[in-house]
Amino acid sequence: MITTDRQYDQIISFCKEIFLKKTKDYGTAWRVLRIISIVDQIFIKAQRIRTIQKKGEQKVADGIAAEFKGIVNYAVIGLMQLELSENDPEELELEKVSSLFDAYTEAAKKLMQDKNHDYGEAWRSMSQESFVDLILMKLQRIRQILTNEGKTIMSEGIDANYLDIINYAVFALILMSEN
Repeated sequence: MITTDRQYDQIISFCKEIFLKKTKDYGTAWRVLRIISIVDQIFIKAQRIRTIQKKGEQKVADGIAAEFKGIVNYAVIGLMQLELSENDPEELELEKVSSLFDAYTEAAKKLMQDKNHDYGEAWRSMSQESFVDLILMKLQRIRQILTNEGKTIMSEGIDANYLDIINYAVFALILMSEN
C-alpha cells in the first residue's frame, strides 16, 4: 500500500513539473499579480470545478484534476508573492523558483502531516465537493484579511490559508488517483 506521504509527493511532483515548464514558457510573469489577483485566479479554478460538479459535464478540455493542480500552483505563487517584495526582480531564475516551490510545498506537507496525526486522515472520507467548498471558504477568508489591511485579531494569516488550499487540492487529487 502506498503511503500518504508518497502520494502527496507524487502529486506535488506533477504540479512542480507543470509549474517549471510554464516558468520556462512564460518566465515569472505572475510577479505582476497582487494578492487579490492570485485569490481571483484560484477562485476561477475552484468555481469551474464546482460548476462541472453541479452540471455533470464540461465543455473545455482541461478536466477537474488539471484545475486542482492549477490551484496548488497558484497557492504556491501566492506564498511566493507574500515573501517577495517589490524590490525583488520581476524575472526570477528557474533555480530560485524551483527552490521556493520546494520550500512552500514542504511547509504544506509538514502541516498536512501534523494535521493527519491529530485528525487521523479524516480527509480520506470527505467528498471532492467539500474540498472545493473549503477552498472557496479559504479564499473568502483571504479576501476579508485583505479588507482588514492584512491584520487579524486571532485568526491565521494569508499564508496559512494558502497552505490549507494546497493541502485540500492535493487531497482531492490523491482521492481522484485512487478511484
